[in-house]
Amino acid sequence: MKRTFSPELLDQDLGTSTEIAASLRDLRHINDWFGGTRATTTLLRRVARRARLSKLSVLEVGSGLGDVAVAAQRVLAQQGIELQVTLLDRLWSHLPAGRPASIAGDALRLPFRNAAFDVVSCSLFAHHFDPPQLPHLVAEALRVSRRAVLVNDLVRTRLHLALVYLGLPLFRSRITWNDAPASVRCAYTVDEMRALLAGVPARRIDISRHFLFRMGILVWK
Repeated sequence: MKRTFSPELLDQDLGTSTEIAASLRDLRHINDWFGGTRATTTLLRRVARRARLSKLSVLEVGSGLGDVAVAAQRVLAQQGIELQVTLLDRLWSHLPAGRPASIAGDALRLPFRNAAFDVVSCSLFAHHFDPPQLPHLVAEALRVSRRAVLVNDLVRTRLHLALVYLGLPLFRSRITWNDAPASVRCAYTVDEMRALLAGVPARRIDISRHFLFRMGILVWK
């Protein structure tokens, strides 16, 4: 199945504030029900254990409401690992109201000093970037991290796309009905991602597969 670009309505804010809010809620459910939250939690636990740390500062890039990072924070707190989470999205309207550690900014030009966070993470975000841009996204995240960059994203397959269409009746948002299949079409395979990241100045890159067509990537600094 060839990678094809399909515009995502949420990415372009093509909806009313009510529709955008509904789509962001759908994203929370998608991550909770279909393995996204679990994948990020597993990968953050792996970083903490390898670094022998009980506290990690995490920058979540392209965060939206930050549901994945905040859910991982709750789960890992019960296992003795404290996450200090900062959220970054390109628009204030995508960020949770009233959360102090929330910043609007450009993922390709992160407004932070070198090694400002232990981990820079992104969930369902990497597939928004075309092949020439993706290594720059990860390299910029690596600049801002002390330990690792975490990428949690979809794996593109025909079966995955078919399952997405079967699952659309679970959601009512017209944005979700457009964006969910568009995300799978724009996603990368594991082999494509490995090739694209080969030139990133990392110490090591680990790629793992997770529940229901998710890939997890740890780019170690």
